[in-house]
Amino acid sequence: MPALPGLRRYLVVLAVLGVLSAILVLIQAEGLATLLTGGGVTVFLVVAVASRVLVTWGHGVLGGRFAATVRAGLRRRLLGSASERAGVVATQITRGVDATDSYLTGYLPTLVVSAVVPIAVIVRLFTTDVVSALVVTATLPLIPVFAILVGKHTAARTVRQWSSLTKLGGHFLDVVRGLETLRLFGRASAQASTVRAMASAHADATVKTLRVAFLSSLVLELVATMSVALVAVPIGFRLLSGSLDARTALLVLVLAPEAYLPLRAAGAKFHAAAEGLTALREALAVPVVSSRSAVFTRRRGAPSVAFERVSVSYDGVPALSEVDFSVPAGSRVALAGPSGSGKSTVLAVLLGFVTPSSGRVLVDGVDLRSLSPSDWLADVAWVPQRPTLFRGSLASNISLGTSTDFSAAARAASLDSVAAGLPGGFSTAVGELGEVLSAGQRQRVGLARALARTSAGLVLLDEPTARLDSRTEAAVLSATRRLLPGRTAVLVAHRPAMVSLADRVIELRGGRVCSEVAA
Repeated sequence: MPALPGLRRYLVVLAVLGVLSAILVLIQAEGLATLLTGGGVTVFLVVAVASRVLVTWGHGVLGGRFAATVRAGLRRRLLGSASERAGVVATQITRGVDATDSYLTGYLPTLVVSAVVPIAVIVRLFTTDVVSALVVTATLPLIPVFAILVGKHTAARTVRQWSSLTKLGGHFLDVVRGLETLRLFGRASAQASTVRAMASAHADATVKTLRVAFLSSLVLELVATMSVALVAVPIGFRLLSGSLDARTALLVLVLAPEAYLPLRAAGAKFHAAAEGLTALREALAVPVVSSRSAVFTRRRGAPSVAFERVSVSYDGVPALSEVDFSVPAGSRVALAGPSGSGKSTVLAVLLGFVTPSSGRVLVDGVDLRSLSPSDWLADVAWVPQRPTLFRGSLASNISLGTSTDFSAAARAASLDSVAAGLPGGFSTAVGELGEVLSAGQRQRVGLARALARTSAGLVLLDEPTARLDSRTEAAVLSATRRLLPGRTAVLVAHRPAMVSLADRVIELRGGRVCSEVAA
């Protein structure tokens, strides 16, 4: 309930509607018994039928609104999650969140009704015909018993089916993202075979789940039909013998199916909602980056940064192990070392994207976790290895919606020559994957963004010249030198040219600081 705001209120309203449904079922049964015995159509029968239609409509409207609220909340939760598995999260946000509808709007309302209506019917039967009431009371538990037995198999198969779907979605997204590289190395066909095999495994899991669901429907219908027959056959004999009047017999025959109907519907909807329930549980289990409230307000400008025994692990695999180093305000430090040594993780910690499992990061002597994330990131200029582009013009991708004059930053990053070669200049539309730009040009867009943020006190550069030719690299390095004075900078460097920008070089190996020398 704490994870789904409004769930308690939703269940209370469903309970009220369930009680109202039970009352209307009894009134409708009385009216039908009167009508079928020649008493004519009563006002109560008309009101009961019309009210049941309205209650059903109310269930749909209420469930739809609550489900829409839950879907929005789950998507916000998943988008703000700390998960590194972008493909899996994408599958959960789309297919998984949508699948919760069948659980929230179908199974939950039916479950509440199945807990109220059968009890009301049995109570009314005891006041009408004790023998029929005893038969219904004895056979009614058979439906949930069989539903639970079959449902356990369905739940287990649904978990496997959903797991295969999330793996398929995640792997497919990774393949699409890396398709250019896969084609370059001739591995596209091999990955296509892998995706095809995963899709086939998911299809097999889906078919097996459907088999169990169909078996459940057959079992529930058979049990309910036989239970109603156990009530109807004795009623017929007693009616023929004259020991039971026609109105009472018809009332019992109308009420008996109503006792089994909600339980049958709940059992059937459980299988339709099993995937949604599994997706809901996984979404609520995703770790979310907690929003930190600002305890301290730091001054804007070049900060001093200190790592104190900082350790970071990804899925139990250590990326940083008790890292200690400091960066005085206004100084420039280059992080060197082989790939996988933890250099990019250091930047991720400074950006707040990754929370240390132990240790702390001090900014001007204040724990980074005590600062407002938005205020802190507003004072940071960051150039990642692969800048993310957005749908829009080249100009909007540099300015990122701000009113900052980007022309000087574009010239400094050598983007003016790139824009001159595009049909619309800086107004040229750039897709999310940067189709009209090369890898080096996309890198220069990221650098231009950082250059345009002239007020940022901390500059983080994650190998910004990795995809540039030597001539462009020289121009970018010259622009970067103009960016760094008066600011604190942490540079991830592989090339000697980047190291020349720093005051000190810290070498990382295996997630540990192994040396620290002056540049």
